[in-house]
Amino acid sequence: MRKSRFTEAQIIGMIKEQEAGMATAEVCRRHGLSPATFYKLKAKYGGMEVSEAGRLKALEDENAKLKRLLADTMLDNVVLKDLPGKELTTLTKRREAALKAMRDHDISQRRACQLVGVDPKTVRRTRPPDCAEIREEMKEIAGKRRRFGYRRIGILLERKGMLMNHKKLYRLYREEGLSVKRRRGRKRARGSRTPMPQAAHPNARWSLDFLADSFGASRKFRILAVIDDCCRENLCLTADTSISGARVARELDALVRIYGKPACIVSDNGTEFTSRAILKWADKNGVAWHYIDPGKPQQNAFIESFNGSLRDELLNEEIFDTLDDARRKLALWRYDYNAVRPHSSLGNQTPLEARRTLEQLERSTPGALAQKDRPEYQSQTHRLSL
Repeated sequence: MRKSRFTEAQIIGMIKEQEAGMATAEVCRRHGLSPATFYKLKAKYGGMEVSEAGRLKALEDENAKLKRLLADTMLDNVVLKDLPGKELTTLTKRREAALKAMRDHDISQRRACQLVGVDPKTVRRTRPPDCAEIREEMKEIAGKRRRFGYRRIGILLERKGMLMNHKKLYRLYREEGLSVKRRRGRKRARGSRTPMPQAAHPNARWSLDFLADSFGASRKFRILAVIDDCCRENLCLTADTSISGARVARELDALVRIYGKPACIVSDNGTEFTSRAILKWADKNGVAWHYIDPGKPQQNAFIESFNGSLRDELLNEEIFDTLDDARRKLALWRYDYNAVRPHSSLGNQTPLEARRTLEQLERSTPGALAQKDRPEYQSQTHRLSL
């Protein structure tokens, strides 16, 4: 409603002039309004004083304000009902919801942002569309490697020529909902670490350990894992329903024929590793066998880290039907781990690439990297004899 150019006091004065005997035409001429407008004002304010007219005007203004508030509230309810309230979990979805509210209900940008709960700067800013090819490739890699984070996915994308900085990579990773949920591990024993020599070259130190799994919900089987602590290469993944100390010795003989003799082997105090067959093998081959303290798996950190990756990426993801099926999947995963999977501890190289680099530096060949002279730390290692 258009605001009147006359105040309540002026309108009451005009009406009193007309009631006092002045002609209506003269009143209209003096105040510059038409007779129709004068009679409308007289019908509304006739018989009132200035104070009463002021109260009437205030009531009309308050009534109009309440009507606007009611209309705005009803419109807000309609807008909120059209929004997918439980799905607005990301900034992108809230931005799209605000734009949809502005488009469908013809409301202002500020009002739409208040209803959705997003900053107007976010809605106002236009972002160039991201490359759909990168998103599809990222989802494909995450589908095949469900336990990979955004850093390893980014390395695999770089190998395919898709380069981007880490901030954009992480944003796309979060927008596609590919975040990996952290699995809580069991509590481990606390205490001081046993000093371990650094493996400066391949075959300087191997680490051994066992893992256990089952065929579906039935019979269990065990896995013997052997890694080279220098280049992180997985040398052996042997699966069987039972693995004795003699079997471990035979597997080590096979590895020595392929890779050469290690200077030191680290393991826990399991019965297989403290058996008579292993003690004979270590004494015969002149290999120092280092046993970690009981209840201190962190002293054998390399193999424990490898066990975590194996369980996280394969054992927790696959169901094994038979022993042959388990061996086949372990062999495929071992090849992927050694030849394809990037390792952050190796500068995002694969173990095979790291081994080749070290062998070139040593100017040697596989199988000839073991040192004949015993390292200095072997004198501090407790070697068990028969």
